[in-house]
Amino acid sequence: MQKRSIQRGRPAGATTFDAELAQAFGAAVRALRTERGIAQETLANLANIERSHMGKIERGEHMPTLAIIFKIAKALECSTTVLMSETESRIQAAEL
Repeated sequence: MQKRSIQRGRPAGATTFDAELAQAFGAAVRALRTERGIAQETLANLANIERSHMGKIERGEHMPTLAIIFKIAKALECSTTVLMSETESRIQAAEL
């Protein structure tokens, strides 16, 4: 019997990117950031992620990992619950 090699990453053709969700999350991050008067670069530094990545997250071009979501929430001095609630509100508003 032949051993199958283990391949890392997602199976071919699989995707976890949801544009609507990514855009809603990005808009929520931007709203909370501007509400607190924090510059995008400052937020990226506080969250310990690249500024360009933060910009892509806010524009809905990247879907952040769970670890990055927690870093962003901590940098915004809010809970992940607040961040997710804001995202859900934006998704619901887009559905109307």
